[in-house]
Amino acid sequence: MKKIIALAFGFIALVSGCNNSSKVSGNAAAGTDTLQYPEEIHFKNIQQLTFGGDNAEAYWSYDGKMLVFQRTHVKDGVPCDQIFIGKVPRKKGEKFEYKMVSSGKGRTTCAFFTKDNKHIIYASTHLGGAECPPVPDRSKYGNKYIWPLYASYDIFMSGLNGKIVKQLTHSKGYDAEATLSPDGKKMIYTSTKDGDIELYIMDLETGKERRITNMLGYDGGAWFSPDGTKLIWRASRPKTETEIKEYKDLLAENLVAPTNMEVWVANADGSNARQVTSYGQANWAPAYMPDSKRIIFASNHEYKRGFPFNLYTINEDGSNLQKISRDKGFDAFPMFSPDGNKIVFCSNRNNGGTRDTNVFIADWME
Repeated sequence: MKKIIALAFGFIALVSGCNNSSKVSGNAAAGTDTLQYPEEIHFKNIQQLTFGGDNAEAYWSYDGKMLVFQRTHVKDGVPCDQIFIGKVPRKKGEKFEYKMVSSGKGRTTCAFFTKDNKHIIYASTHLGGAECPPVPDRSKYGNKYIWPLYASYDIFMSGLNGKIVKQLTHSKGYDAEATLSPDGKKMIYTSTKDGDIELYIMDLETGKERRITNMLGYDGGAWFSPDGTKLIWRASRPKTETEIKEYKDLLAENLVAPTNMEVWVANADGSNARQVTSYGQANWAPAYMPDSKRIIFASNHEYKRGFPFNLYTINEDGSNLQKISRDKGFDAFPMFSPDGNKIVFCSNRNNGGTRDTNVFIADWME
């Protein structure tokens, strides 16, 4: 899921002509470098947890004491995404200490704590090889921004010591983007096993599962609502002959172009699926807020150039859109703490004019 960060920079590169510049960022362009913008009235006591590299998809443990996230930092010997965990600082000035819990082999993504707070689930390509899998050559596709759907991704359960205790998926296709239900019993994830990019729900105890989406297009990044009664995810829906052909041609090569996505919701069993946003461009990384009624998501819909990405809230009927964050480059991956008092998100802010994406937490103010 973190690959959307590159989408933001892809648009920046097109605008600036600096494809290979490590100094390109929205903040640098705006001449700002700050932890918090004046308009961000819902954030209080914001704290930066990581410093340097690409850090994203930071998600709370069920007890709210830890975070799990994925990290790339070549200088630290992490050439492509690996999974890290750390205890959330409880005192002002306390440092966020973290450690890698994935094997360091292959590429990993989309980690989530289990209900016992003693294990995590995440997707990894390590069974397909120890090296980082190659990234697509965009020049073959007209320099269109595309994601690879590595067929070697499967989902695993690991202890916090890094030892894998169970392999949860075994399909030949892409299996990733997993999160768990509030009771910890069900896993929702994305797979290409049936020929399209669909959502599946698995009972973790029995391994039994069912497919819950059936429309052509990418369905991914799904979450249960805090009360467990609903689902929310991002989806593309190619409609014209040209869009459908392009989608299918890319999918045949285990690729997808994620530049047009909208937020969808449904009942917890997948019934009554409906589209919430219709803004165009990339509306994604959605999650229900603590009340299980309102939604928070990331979007670049205000900007034809494709960036910034900022956080927005909206009612599930599509009303009352409010802009929450204001970074000039990238804000995304919001998740509320289990008690609803704090929010974690990832951002390009305060990165010294680099492309670094870091993890931030803040008290949430209504």
